[in-house]
Amino acid sequence: MSPYDAIRQKIAGQRVVILDGGVGTEILRRNVSWADHQVTRLPEVIRSIHEDYIGAGADVITTNTFQLSRRSFLNHFKDTGHMRHIGARDLESRADKLLRAAVALAVEARRRRGADRTVAVAGSVTTLEWCFRPDLAPPAEQARGEYEEIIRTMAESGVDLILLETLNGVAEAEVALRVVRAAGLPAWVSFVCDEKGRLFSGETLAQAVAALEPLEPDVILLNCAPPDDITAGLRELTACRSGPTGAFAHIGRFDPPEWLFTDEYPPAGYLECARRWRDMGARVIGGCCGTTPAHIEELRKHLS
Repeated sequence: MSPYDAIRQKIAGQRVVILDGGVGTEILRRNVSWADHQVTRLPEVIRSIHEDYIGAGADVITTNTFQLSRRSFLNHFKDTGHMRHIGARDLESRADKLLRAAVALAVEARRRRGADRTVAVAGSVTTLEWCFRPDLAPPAEQARGEYEEIIRTMAESGVDLILLETLNGVAEAEVALRVVRAAGLPAWVSFVCDEKGRLFSGETLAQAVAALEPLEPDVILLNCAPPDDITAGLRELTACRSGPTGAFAHIGRFDPPEWLFTDEYPPAGYLECARRWRDMGARVIGGCCGTTPAHIEELRKHLS
């Protein structure tokens, strides 16, 4: 049985699957900048975060690859020619190298914790442009090529599933999901919603579900919004989705370019939100930015 087989069985049995918590913000909490993902500069920090989440009871750990793509480097320059002219020599290939290194760290952490059969590694993939700006999304054909590049690298590196997270509109989500399906990998699709439970594109979750369900996503989730916003969105999602759903909220506040930690949702307080999501039907529950291994440990103790 593969690690994802075990996850699939839990979901089918109506049991709660515990997703890990914030990775980028946990890097920051450990007094390390998250600016360049740190997967090759400080691999021991990244690996230790994955190990801590496994120790806390996560069934699924996510790779430290949020917004890691060739585009993320190119966006600092006028165009490709300008990047080649003044940029570091390896920028065109750096994303591929870092993606592979990030997956390897998660897989190694799982091995070191003796959890090869029980913990799945999810490749974290988000929007190609800034996740809170649907107006910046590239055209579908262009997006498809870039997603194919990212997903192919992750598949070759050994992820068990792809977590498409913090998606802000239906069109890009559909493109990305088609690429994951073509690669033969399980797909979880997670949207960010506003306080009314709508996507940042202005579309409804009912529209998202109608577009995505023919492609058979394993789970549709909500993430990277405050707990109350996630609750509002989950109410809309469960009203139109018959398949598995999930939720993982952020806590604290965004303080560009990093994160501001607050004490609004300690582990016990976050658990109360998660219990509400479980009672609403969510079967995958974890944490997004600002959550820690302590939050995940609380979920493991009381939800599963």
